[in-house]
Amino acid sequence: MWRDLAPLGRDSTTGGYRRYAWTAADADCRAWFRAQAETRGLAYEVDRNGNQWAWLGDPLAGDAVVTGSHLDSVPDGGAFDGPLGVVSSFAALDELRRRGTRFGRPLALANFGDEEGARFGVACVGSRLAAGQLTAARAHELLDADGIPLPKAMEAAGYDPAAIGPDPERLARIGAFVELHVEQGRALDLSGDPVGIASAIWPHGRWRFDFHGEANHAGTTRLADRRDPMLTFAGTVLAARREAELAGALATFGKVSVEPNGVNAIPSLVRGWLDSRAADEATLDAVVTAVESAARADADRAGIDLRVVRESFSPIVEFGHALRDEIGTILGRPPVLGTGAGHDAGVLSGAVPTAMLFVRNPTGISHSPAESATEDDCVAGVHALADVLEGLVRA
Repeated sequence: MWRDLAPLGRDSTTGGYRRYAWTAADADCRAWFRAQAETRGLAYEVDRNGNQWAWLGDPLAGDAVVTGSHLDSVPDGGAFDGPLGVVSSFAALDELRRRGTRFGRPLALANFGDEEGARFGVACVGSRLAAGQLTAARAHELLDADGIPLPKAMEAAGYDPAAIGPDPERLARIGAFVELHVEQGRALDLSGDPVGIASAIWPHGRWRFDFHGEANHAGTTRLADRRDPMLTFAGTVLAARREAELAGALATFGKVSVEPNGVNAIPSLVRGWLDSRAADEATLDAVVTAVESAARADADRAGIDLRVVRESFSPIVEFGHALRDEIGTILGRPPVLGTGAGHDAGVLSGAVPTAMLFVRNPTGISHSPAESATEDDCVAGVHALADVLEGLVRA
């Protein structure tokens, strides 16, 4: 499975993946998922929000156990973030069948669409729509970098955008969702454990900072006469790092667009996206407020107009202790880890009992081609997931 999936959406120059929502690479990944489901005799379906499902047992029976993750990527992302969870879900089912497990509850494997938000700027679109955390109206307003609306992209890929929206009936039929994911840090590497359990997901969000200045000639305009938004943006990037360090939080400007984007032109607009995360919402609010205050102070001094828009926000997710404790008992009490990364399991936690397993990442690098996990650890993750699923579905 891993060999078949590995080439899909991979850039030959960077070695990273560009599996953006509703593109040809995404279609290839979806075809791969469907083929894996049909090869195993599973009932395949796509829900109203474009999420893929493969069912063993009656989808309408209720109290189903669901596992899976996502197949899309960030720009030039790594091979494991998302796909490891999907591949492991199929492998875990194969292991349960090898063991002769008797299924007392329906089991579903899922691929949630547009988890990374790389194309339209909002993370976990598929699960957010299903959970009602992203409205259909807001989803219809989302545009990619080329100005293509989300509905048009879905339609071009063969899906009906008019159907998107909350899916409470489906979520009500799920008794538990367990997502396996490569660890995006080095806690397991430092502890020496191949597999761990998630305790909580830090609150996090994305804010867009628009710095409006005045376009002018880079070779003829005096420095004193410039309204250069790039300078204010640069100061804001430094402010984000400073405030995050002071608060013990995280703040990153990882995406920027510039207009007119000419080498010999002073920009008229610099747009930067802030990603910030912290252990609690009060700290997160304080960091973002401080960054915005610093940006506005610099903007006022430089004659720059600033607009700040919160594009997405996810509150803290404390995974349910009952399911987490049950999984811990099944696995013999592996390490319990917090994480600053968002996941579909976190989005769904408000409607469904959810839990997460992490597989050791020896470098801690994620969202990069250098992301990795050893084959032995991946196999350990499959066996851990199979043990958990067996404990949950067994008749």
